[in-house]
Amino acid sequence: MFNQQQNLLKKGWFFFTVAAVLLWAKTYSALQIAFTLNIENGIQQFIIIITPISSILFFLGLSLFFKPKRRNKAFMTIYFLMSLALYSNVVYYRFFNDYITLPVLMQYKNFGDLGGSAKALIHPMDLLYWIDIVILITWLVAKKVRPTMEFRRRTVAMLFAASLGFAVVNLSLAEMERPQLLVRTFDRAKLVKLLGIYNYHVYDTVMTAKTSSHRVMADSNELSEVLNYVNSQQGKMGAKGKYFGKAEGKNVVLVSLESTQNFVIDRKLNGQEITPFLNDLKEDSFYFSNFYHNTGQGKTSDSEFIIDNSMYGLSRGAVFTTNANNEFNATPEILKSEGYTPVSFHGNHASFWNRDVMYQSLGYEHYFSKKEYNVTEENSVNYGLKDIPFFEQSMPMLKGLDKPYYAKFITMTNHYPYIVNNENMEMIDPANTGDGSVDRYFQTVRYMDESIKKFFQMMKEQGEYEDTIFVLYGDHYGISENHNRAMSEILGKEIRPFEHVQLQKVPLIIHVPGMEGKEMETVGGQIDLKPTILNLLGVEQKNDVQFGTDLLNKNRESETILRDGSVVTDKYVYAAEQNICYDKETGEEIDSKSCAPLKEEAETELGFSDKVVYGDLLRFMDSEKEEIKRKIKDNGNGS
Repeated sequence: MFNQQQNLLKKGWFFFTVAAVLLWAKTYSALQIAFTLNIENGIQQFIIIITPISSILFFLGLSLFFKPKRRNKAFMTIYFLMSLALYSNVVYYRFFNDYITLPVLMQYKNFGDLGGSAKALIHPMDLLYWIDIVILITWLVAKKVRPTMEFRRRTVAMLFAASLGFAVVNLSLAEMERPQLLVRTFDRAKLVKLLGIYNYHVYDTVMTAKTSSHRVMADSNELSEVLNYVNSQQGKMGAKGKYFGKAEGKNVVLVSLESTQNFVIDRKLNGQEITPFLNDLKEDSFYFSNFYHNTGQGKTSDSEFIIDNSMYGLSRGAVFTTNANNEFNATPEILKSEGYTPVSFHGNHASFWNRDVMYQSLGYEHYFSKKEYNVTEENSVNYGLKDIPFFEQSMPMLKGLDKPYYAKFITMTNHYPYIVNNENMEMIDPANTGDGSVDRYFQTVRYMDESIKKFFQMMKEQGEYEDTIFVLYGDHYGISENHNRAMSEILGKEIRPFEHVQLQKVPLIIHVPGMEGKEMETVGGQIDLKPTILNLLGVEQKNDVQFGTDLLNKNRESETILRDGSVVTDKYVYAAEQNICYDKETGEEIDSKSCAPLKEEAETELGFSDKVVYGDLLRFMDSEKEEIKRKIKDNGNGS
């Protein structure tokens, strides 16, 4: 009997060992193949080898504490969840070139609407990520293996001691490679490279819990600190600028150009213009040729948040899903108090990106979502309603609004994987790089451009054009770093970190009928749109938390901060991930000391913005304003 138990025990530990090795091999292969980790030396290569071991031993070891009858199920459940975490990151990385965070998982409602995007990200070879699970389950069923029907406490203690030992070695080497790694949290690529995918998720969970506690601990003194910073930044510009109030009382129409990067403007493919209408429109508008998106993981929702609030999105997740019930002082709410009707148009489900909740917090009066459109198989593609029928069906709704209005239109046909599903969308031939997403991208951009042209025609026909400001902006990049080979072929040059930052440029065209426009070379970003729009309308905001500045003010600093900590000015480009400084004019790498102040400024400003969101600091705004009034009164009395 004793020998039989010994044999079962040996079989159980053998199974455990084989399973652990299989999971390690799968994880190591993914780290090497599926992700771009930029291994720089032998120590980092060694770290990649050992990073999965501690978490695999720890998590699989937890199954040993279940009762014998449930131990197999517990073991395979943990194994499956770890495999799912790995594979989910592989798929997510293929498009976003980033890693999943816990706040991103809170956006699970979006996943059901991904449609063709999700299908395009899944490859046939992905079956290899699951074949080990089939092997292990077959082994368990056929051999009736019990992975430790009985187990010795000493052996289990040694297992967890080994797990801890590998974790200590891993963290020590990681700190050698990147001091204060756990403090500099916005670089997820470094965290995954030096901690491993599973330990990264443990760390991310701890950080999520920590940030969730910020609201409870926050107080009005933190808001005062932020206000002092933003007021000093605004004060550097001096006067309001010559365009203040030049469009007072006019309607405002914002058009979000889905996934549109600025390199398509004025570019030809196969001898044909990719954006013929936008090319013409910018000649009679304020066209900002050095305008960047400031988005993070929230992508389109981030761009909406940034533009309406002049605050940055979060480094992890999206404000729309994690902090939708915060207090905000957004443009729709401000303009509503000025007599405007703020609305948003989007041919997708109301709950996508939690817009149905967030829009109420931002002050939108109505959200025209999918339920108010006639969406059929013929007029939809990928995420939903195609752009041309979207604008056609939106016009009667826009026409019926009380004026003046603040109306935002969110296009979506030009969305990954850039599906062209009929001849009417083939207005330009695809590129020929061999990368399907990149090749089709130009066709969907061309279709979107045609939809904007039709929209302007309808605005003129309906008598809405003359009294409206049009703000057309790219919401985020469309082609990620994972397609650098094809993009190098399109652009005719290697995509270095310098070029990657430059590819974060998106179009910004502000068209005011009757006003002479021009190309504006100032460096700016989506963070600057709120003050720009309000100043054009003559709406003055004092003691408002906004990190952007009026793009039309000649005294503004020509720079913008990207969500990853990169900074662009009229002289320098700082690529944060690689910590490289470039001369903007020549594109040549220069001494990093030149960009040191920019790096520090980015960390400070992003930190302040995160503090406002995580702490929900704007809920203290009324008390802060009362304190300011009290101080003014006291000063007036000679106190």
